[in-house]
Amino acid sequence: MEKITSFTINHEKLEPGVYVSRVDRYQNADITTFDLRMTAPNREPVMNTAEVHTIEHLGATYLRNDPDWKDRIVYFGPMGCRTGFYLLLAGRLTSEEVVPLVTGMFEFIRDYEGEIPGAAPRDCGNYLDQNLGMAKYLAKRYLDHTLYGITKDHLVYPE
Repeated sequence: MEKITSFTINHEKLEPGVYVSRVDRYQNADITTFDLRMTAPNREPVMNTAEVHTIEHLGATYLRNDPDWKDRIVYFGPMGCRTGFYLLLAGRLTSEEVVPLVTGMFEFIRDYEGEIPGAAPRDCGNYLDQNLGMAKYLAKRYLDHTLYGITKDHLVYPE
């Protein structure tokens, strides 16, 4: 079998950032997959499932309500390795074009107060596995260390 694209990225050099992972064509439309890498793989601790779950709930809520982007959101969810998230958007887009959207989403998560959307038995299959405090901490860390002042080194995969 062929090695899939995401396994060809050198994770030993990969730093937190916003990367175009791939562009796929589906029914005459481009779909761009972004790698929202929040931690350095194999060099920093991975995120726990509770905070990943909370970021997923808050992030999906933000994205699907954003007036400029909601019709282009295909998917937002965690990577299995728990070092970041995938964001799939309709259209052929660059990392630079989505940084403002991603920044807004993580500011929303950092500043969020109240009940986590969808964190109820009727709405979620594992509603108790949530950690808002840690999700807010990780959102702030990603903003401060990566998104604010992001450079090309964190927008293009390393060789």
